[in-house]
Amino acid sequence: METPASPRIAVIIPAYRVRDHILGVIGDVGREVSTIIVVDDACPEKSGDFVEQTCSDPRVTVVRHDRNQGVGGAVLTGMREAMARGADVLVKVDGDGQMDATLAGHFAAPIVNGHADYVKGNRFFYLEASETMPFARRAGNLALTFISRFSTGYYSLSDPTNGYIALDRRLAECLPMEKLSKRYFFETDLLFRINTLGAKVVEIPHNAVYGDEESSLDVRSELFKFAGRHVVTLAKRLFYQYVLRDFNPGSVLLFLGLVFAVFGTLGAMSAWTQSTLTGIPRSGGAVALIEVLVILATIFLVGFLNYDIGKEPKQPISWLLGIGVGRPASQFETDD
Repeated sequence: METPASPRIAVIIPAYRVRDHILGVIGDVGREVSTIIVVDDACPEKSGDFVEQTCSDPRVTVVRHDRNQGVGGAVLTGMREAMARGADVLVKVDGDGQMDATLAGHFAAPIVNGHADYVKGNRFFYLEASETMPFARRAGNLALTFISRFSTGYYSLSDPTNGYIALDRRLAECLPMEKLSKRYFFETDLLFRINTLGAKVVEIPHNAVYGDEESSLDVRSELFKFAGRHVVTLAKRLFYQYVLRDFNPGSVLLFLGLVFAVFGTLGAMSAWTQSTLTGIPRSGGAVALIEVLVILATIFLVGFLNYDIGKEPKQPISWLLGIGVGRPASQFETDD
């Protein structure tokens, strides 16, 4: 009887302004990883050339972009290259040295063992570790974490914006890669997409190292842009999960909650406008009706939230995707 081959793990490293750190990151990747894909995202420091000229690790392959596509675009290119090379588990590690690349094998383990479809790092598990993060970045990440839970449907995640990730190849093959965000919204958009597939996510605690590396993300300026994208993502997820794909008790709770919320809001605005224009307070009956609408809206929407939290995927589904059940072939066709 033949012994099953060990799953092949690939590490993907986006490279943009990381020349001073990337060799150290590559050197920390353990021997359990069979392939390392460095994606030079039109780096002005020529990080790809630097790696090819100075790195002797035979596992390393450099892929280049003619123009900058953002971290998401670089990761997607790396994923395609890794899958073309036969990788079974795809791990993304940043090239700036903030992530401990020695943990790549640990991130792949829950997928290899069949316990998860997708793995994310968690920088906030240890309080002392999170305190090393610059305050502005920590505050911005905590705010984005809060709204990410609602928009993606993964309420149990403590660090959904974390870029240290690993995913099963079979899950990656079912993603609409051409639709995924190519910039900093990539991690959140990816969570939304895998939730629509029913993928189970687990987190692995890790420390983040903040040294002299420079982040091109201005959390304060991007926070409001991200908030708008989260609203759109939430609307898409709710429509897909509670209208288009399924009709369940959550659908009823959401519908009634929104209806009562709309009528309650319109009633309150109308009462305030008429009272302001005429100087005559609205009748007690009208005010009571508005209060009832608001209370009912609150009850139904809280009930929906409780239902939605309970629907977070609990079981891995990559094995099902792997046997070709429901795989939309057009989603993983790519342009040359």
